[in-house]
Amino acid sequence: MPQIAPFFILSNQRPRLRDIFHKELAKIKLDLCLTCGMCASGCPATGIDDFDPRKLIRLILLGADEEVLESSWIWICTMCDRCKYVCPMGIDIAGIVHYLRGLVPKEKRPRNLQRSCELQKKSSSTGIPNEDFVWVVNEVLEEARQEPGWEDLQAPIDKVGAEYYLNQNARDPTIEPEEMVKLWKIFHVVGIDWTYSSKWWDGANYCLFTGDLEDWEYALRKQVEVVEKLGCKYFINTECGHSFYAIYHGLKRFNIPHHFKLVSIISLYAQWIKEGRLKVDPSWNKEGLKVTVQDPCKLVRQSLGDQVAEDLRFVVKAVVGEENFVEIYPNKSNNYCCGGGGGSIQIGLRSKRLAFGRYKFEQITATGADIVVAPCYNCLSQLADLCEHYQGKYQAVHLWSLIVKAMVR
Repeated sequence: MPQIAPFFILSNQRPRLRDIFHKELAKIKLDLCLTCGMCASGCPATGIDDFDPRKLIRLILLGADEEVLESSWIWICTMCDRCKYVCPMGIDIAGIVHYLRGLVPKEKRPRNLQRSCELQKKSSSTGIPNEDFVWVVNEVLEEARQEPGWEDLQAPIDKVGAEYYLNQNARDPTIEPEEMVKLWKIFHVVGIDWTYSSKWWDGANYCLFTGDLEDWEYALRKQVEVVEKLGCKYFINTECGHSFYAIYHGLKRFNIPHHFKLVSIISLYAQWIKEGRLKVDPSWNKEGLKVTVQDPCKLVRQSLGDQVAEDLRFVVKAVVGEENFVEIYPNKSNNYCCGGGGGSIQIGLRSKRLAFGRYKFEQITATGADIVVAPCYNCLSQLADLCEHYQGKYQAVHLWSLIVKAMVR
């Protein structure tokens, strides 16, 4: 388990945390806490390290700055916002945690998380150089074209004037390049004009999770510059919750001028199926495999709300058969975090991350689902880890994996 370095600097300075939140960050509404416990009762991280959201607030109000900043709980919390969602006073506890993370000097933050951020500021979060990304795309494309019927498959890079720009989570070209092909095939069948870029192509933004606003803004501005230079009308984010959040909220927070429209790929799937551009047939699911979905916190509760969750369900039902869809409870904006967000996989507190996700595992198991659709890389990794650790029987997959199975050409 990685060591989170203690942080003592603030104890001898003024203003203390309590005063900062009261004065400089009054919009977080810290002083409205009723100590009702709704946040703690709805948080899967409650009890880990003998901490919970309510205790965090009380310690700040009591001036226990060292105990707050020395606890690994500010790194265990995924900032999923479910506490704020159920809080009768709307206190932004995720905002508190994000700010606290930012107070920790870079050299004392979880090493792998900070490293992912530093790598992304140079090229990509996994460290794969830009020229290697271009090489991988071209090599995988050439191989995919050997498959009968896909000889004219395209994966454009730096195509000026393309209608859609697509970012790509660096995990795929680094360790799972075959996953990229599935999305290319969907785009090909629908017939959209799209492109990658050869620079700042990585859809991840782990600088968001370090709490460092300057780094978050830097990485985002570089992505925006690329899309603006290419002149694309739409910015498509791949199936990644935190990446969508980083762009969606970052554009507003940092007041970054842009001419493109950010769109969720989940909503595009639904739109294309409804328009008949993406024809799907669920008859591939002859075994009647039961399928449920994990609503990514960053995409649903924290960004687009229940509408994108409805789009997700529409697509899943269309590709696996409505009779084979099983719902998880609670769901949509009220969904419980799986424990994979907030940079927790990079942070590396694995035993605590798995403890966080136990309730999610129990939720999925209660559905009896054979497959869990997780349109988010961090959710996907966490759900797979939970299944292995708790000896589950489900399989976690990207949504595009099922779409390609059902796709009719």
